[in-house]
Order: sequence, then structure tokens, then C-alpha cells
Amino acid sequence: MTTAAAPAENAGTRPLTPPPAGPGRKHLLRSWSVFGVLVVVLLATAAAMFMPLKPQAIGCAALVMMLTLLLLRLPVALTMIIPSFAGLYALRGEKTVASALSSLPYHQVASWTLSVVPMFVLMGLLMWRSGLTAALYAVARHWLGWLPGGLAVGTNVAGAGLATVSGSTTGTAYALGRIGIPEMLKAGYDRRLALGAVMVAGLPGQLIPPSILLVLYAGIAEVPVGKQLLAGIGPGILVAILFTLAIVVYSVFGKDLAGPNRGRSTESVSWKEKITGLGQVWPIPVLILVIVGGMLSGVFTATEAGAAAALCSVGVLLLWKRKTGGAMRALADGAVGTVSTVGAVFLLLLGVEALSRMMTLSGISNGFADLIAGWELGRIEFLLLMVVVYLVLGAFMDPLPMMVLTVPILIPTLESLDISLLWFGAFTVFMGELAILSPPVGVLAMVIHSITKDPEVNLGRNIPLKDVFVAALWFLPMAVAVVLILIFFPEISTFLPDNSSAG
Repeated sequence: MTTAAAPAENAGTRPLTPPPAGPGRKHLLRSWSVFGVLVVVLLATAAAMFMPLKPQAIGCAALVMMLTLLLLRLPVALTMIIPSFAGLYALRGEKTVASALSSLPYHQVASWTLSVVPMFVLMGLLMWRSGLTAALYAVARHWLGWLPGGLAVGTNVAGAGLATVSGSTTGTAYALGRIGIPEMLKAGYDRRLALGAVMVAGLPGQLIPPSILLVLYAGIAEVPVGKQLLAGIGPGILVAILFTLAIVVYSVFGKDLAGPNRGRSTESVSWKEKITGLGQVWPIPVLILVIVGGMLSGVFTATEAGAAAALCSVGVLLLWKRKTGGAMRALADGAVGTVSTVGAVFLLLLGVEALSRMMTLSGISNGFADLIAGWELGRIEFLLLMVVVYLVLGAFMDPLPMMVLTVPILIPTLESLDISLLWFGAFTVFMGELAILSPPVGVLAMVIHSITKDPEVNLGRNIPLKDVFVAALWFLPMAVAVVLILIFFPEISTFLPDNSSAG
């Protein structure tokens, strides 16, 4: 879930249809067979929920129903709402469901802290339409081209910069892929290094504010939005630094991976050009100052910082579009996109709260906490276990379903192990980012593969999906290193929120 409008895409309206079949009768039959099995599982779990079972069994049946609905490609919000209310009805009857329906829709979203969501979404959409991508990529290339793998390093740093104004992983990778992949191929880079550099460039997208996933997590875990956004900054910077280091190492020690001269740029760029280039991307440091500086200093609350940043983004859009035109159309599109996305986000929060209530009443949440306590796991052992769990879930699920399925269950356990909920938010979001990178689902990998089909991007070369997944696997060890560093040094995430007055 990972463009600024990603929640809308995940929570939007999708038809309940079997997976699209590829060529061939056997493939078509297999697709319909899987669809039929899922429908049977769905009906079986629905029937089981109304049998005389223990509350925990009813809760487990509701979770199985949720996973089945996800596999049937129903909108994520509905995959939570349907089994949650069915479970509440089975557990406590009609009055509990009626009470939840009358109170949840208002109380779950009528929160001052959630008013930051439309502000950040609008800012991200408007900045995306302003056309900063090419200028930021050029600046990163000019300043970092002297490093081994300079073009790839510049791509990675540009991705971190774009993340601060878009909150988008796939969006950042898409924009940089169209610019960076052909440039690196022209310079003689191995296509797998070029693809990998673009994919990991987008990974800080949901860690560095503004981040819709972090805001959603804050709503689920009931922690301050401002502090949760600040908790993502340290991990986001760490991700960008370590992946840059990985690119440099591959370029230095990998035979011909970065082309001639270890990928160092031979382009001569004067200091005047470098300074002029920085002047072309001034909106990015301005927005960082408004959002991060405002929240850290206590001048702005998270909502006020979002409102100020959204206002700045309107000004940037009007300035950037004054020559090419289309500013008002872009502004209108951004406003419409914001309404659509925010509606989807709030529907998701409704589903999350309904799911959380159902699991609490069924005893699953406390039962899981008791199970972990019985294993006598410490903080480190529990988190290492969660790394494995999230890597397995990430092979089959997108970040948002992973988060809404696991976080409500884990909160009692996290509190018993004295694990910071703010830290766990950054941890969960990053593990979700790995989910969109990893096969076999690999949404981000699929996006990059679709880009490489364009002759203007692949420069006439065949780039199979296998190369895209190999490129992702090249950087997976560094991603695991990021996770381990965060586990053993949680202060990387908690230092800023612990020393700020953000709310």
C-alpha cells in the first residue's frame, strides 16, 4: 500500500471474481478451481462461526474468513468489516452489533489527530504532480556521481528525498525507474543492479514523513500521530544509508556490475551547476523544515504541520506549473484524489476497530499474549520470531493487510514485553515494505517489471521478471541487517519522539 493514494487502491471497490486467467485452458481451469476452493472455505468458516464453539474458535474462524476474503480480492476494509461483525454477532448477539454500528463509524474517525490524514495526502498528491522528480534525480546524480556506482547511489538518495514529499514507495520507484533505469543501462550497469537500485530507492517511502501507513498504525495502536511520524525518520535514514552502502560495495567488488570505472560518473559538473541544481529542488528542504522541524520544536502539532505543508504544496504546484500550465487541473485532481483516499482510509480504520473488538471479545488477543508469556520469550527472541512471521506473511500479503491482521493481536504482548509501540510501528511498516519487494507477490517488483517493458526504459533489451526478483534478493541481506540494527538499537527510532513535544 504504498503510493499516497494506495489506501484507496486497497480499500476501493474490487469485484469478487476469480483471478484473471492466462493463456491456456488448463490455466483457466486451475484459476476457477482455486476460486471454487476459496468460496467453499468462505462458506465453511461462515457456518462454523454460528456453531456452539468456544469464543477463541469463533475468533479463529473469523480470521480465516478474513484471509479468504483477501485472497478473493475483496477490498481490504470489507475483508475486516464482514468477518468482524459476523464474529461480534456470533459472540454477543444482535445488540452488540447494533451498538457497534451506531457508534463506531463516528467515534473511530471523529478524531482531531486523524485530521492530519487529508493534509498529508493532499500534500503528497500535489507535490507528485508538480514534477520535482527529474530535477531531484539530476541533483543527486551531480553531487554523488563521483562515488562508485554513482548513478545508482544518486537514484537511491533521490528516492529518499522524494519520500519526504510523497509518502510513496511504488510511486517513487515508478518515477525514478523511468528516469534512472535507462540512464544506468546506457552507462553500462548490469541490469540487475540498475533494477535493484530503483526498487530499494522507494523503501524509505513509508518511513519518512508523511506516511499514511504510520498514521494508520497510530490509529490502530492509539499512539500520538506526531510522535509516530517522528519515529519513522531514524529508520528511514538508516535504510537509505545502508542501501547506498550496499550499492557502493557491489560496484567496487562486483565484476563489471557498475560498468566502466566502477560506475563513477565521467560527467564534468561545475560547482555553479551543482548549486543551481540545489536551487531547483528548494521545496523539499522547505517541506522537511515545516513538517519535521515544526513537530520536533513543538511549534506545530502533527495536524498543523500537515496543514502548513499542504498549503506550501499548493504554492509549489502553482509556481512549477506557471510555465507549462495545467496548475488548476492538477489542483482539482489532487483534491478529488484526496477525498477518495481519505474516505478509504477512514473506512479501513472502522474495519480495524471492529476487528480489534471482535478479537478482544473472543479472547484471541489475550490468549496470544498468554501463549508468548508461557514460552518465556524475551524482547529480542520475540522480535526475531516476528521477523520470520512477517517475512512469511510478506510473501503472500501486502503491507496493509499484514498490519491490520497482526497489530491488534500483538498489542497486549508488546506491552507485556515493554516494547515501545512507537518503535514497533516503524518496525511493522518496514517489514511491510519488504513485503512489496519480495516474491512471489512482490507488488513493487511487478511495478518495476511493467516499467521495463517500455522500449524507452529497457533500451531494446529483454528484462525478464526473474531478473527483477534476483535484483530484489541481492538487497534482501541488507534489509535484514536494517531490521537487526533496529531491534538491537531501538533508540534509532525512539530518540526523536522521546525528545519532542509532538502530539
